[in-house]
Amino acid sequence: MKILQTPVRFPPYIGGVESYTHDMSKELVELGHDVTVLCAKAKEESAYREVIDGVEVERLDDIGKVAQTNIMPQFPISVLQHAREADIIHTHIPTPWTADFSALAAKLTGTPLVVTYHNDIVGNDLLDYVASVYNHTALRFTLATADKILITQPDYLESSDHLHRYAEKVEVNSNGVDVDTFRPIDVVDEDVERLGFSNESPNLFFLSVLDDVHEYKGLDVLLEAMSLLVERDGTTPRLVVGGGGELKPEYESLASELGVSEHVHFTGYIPDDDLVTAYNIADLFVLPSLSSDQEGFGLVVLEALACGTPVVTTEVVGVSDEIESNHLGTLADVGCAESLAESISIELTKKDRRGQNGRDLCEKEYSWESSAKELVRIHSNLISG
Repeated sequence: MKILQTPVRFPPYIGGVESYTHDMSKELVELGHDVTVLCAKAKEESAYREVIDGVEVERLDDIGKVAQTNIMPQFPISVLQHAREADIIHTHIPTPWTADFSALAAKLTGTPLVVTYHNDIVGNDLLDYVASVYNHTALRFTLATADKILITQPDYLESSDHLHRYAEKVEVNSNGVDVDTFRPIDVVDEDVERLGFSNESPNLFFLSVLDDVHEYKGLDVLLEAMSLLVERDGTTPRLVVGGGGELKPEYESLASELGVSEHVHFTGYIPDDDLVTAYNIADLFVLPSLSSDQEGFGLVVLEALACGTPVVTTEVVGVSDEIESNHLGTLADVGCAESLAESISIELTKKDRRGQNGRDLCEKEYSWESSAKELVRIHSNLISG
């Protein structure tokens, strides 16, 4: 098959949709399919055309962003040209510009359209009004045009405000994790210190882009939980916060206000090689996500589990049921710092096979190979049907 992927951005740009599109596309190529990605030239150093892991990547100039979505004047014409040659178009929500014009191109050319619905589109203040207008207009056109709507967890069909009217064409296609990259490794003291972790106390790890779009990841709640842990008897854990963004100074100020600065290290962007090391150093990975509307899956939780690291998260994360049923960590109450602090304390006292169990779960049920094969079945049925 010739598959056209249209995310708004693609690696080296970081983010959940970016990682999903890269890893899924890479696996589709390994299964023998041709994949082209049409996206924004989001970084100055990025080439306009290149091949990444067998995936043809074409990047377009943008004139700025609206709600973290790059606006590319060339995109409507370019996606229409590519659509005429593609067997299938695969686009993504929440990226309106690329998704809506992909839907229009699919309608004009008769090309089957698949939409992976990662999460709802919401905003703050004025952007919330803009998001509401979009959700009742263009989003409905895109979802109505789609031949198949994919969600990464079954609960999202019920929790989303916008999917119920399209339930007959919604199907689950889980995220995967690269179990060859994210795996248990040996770490040395030099790496522990270099990445800001401690050799003297338990280590917690949190990872996200630190901007207003990703506030739902709950870092403010985690910092408040750290302040509660500092007040308790015993050794206070060290928290390493991975990821950069415009809100990083605000989170650093919050840590200072809460009196936990000496226990928290903001390490900024972490390269892929160091990311695997960080997961392996951590005694516990923490993702206290706040919103089921915005947290489509929580891929970083799978990455941690694949590295053999137990987790503390909340029920809004896509693999929360598996975490609970397989005893891979603890689910804290959403938005509750006291519950989060208690969950962290409990998990840090456990010494068992949680790490190996998490690794086994990722290998058996959440490999990219199994997810990609299921996606190929979905694509093939649309093309032949």
